Amino acid sequence: MEFDLPKTVALLVALVVVGTAALVGMGAMATSTVLMMVTPSMLVFGALCLAIGVKHGEYRASN
Repeated sequence: MEFDLPKTVALLVALVVVGTAALVGMGAMATSTVLMMVTPSMLVFGALCLAIGVKHGEYRASN
């Protein structure tokens, strides 16, 4: 399977949705805390890791 931008974004969002649903379902912390603090930080961290991974892949492919 080849990953293009829409598939990659969909997988990232799906992963964050599953993580958010799990945290809300477990009741480990207040729902407002999960939705206002944890979910946005998961998205930002995921996007940063994705960007670093893409750049590393480009570097490996060029050398």
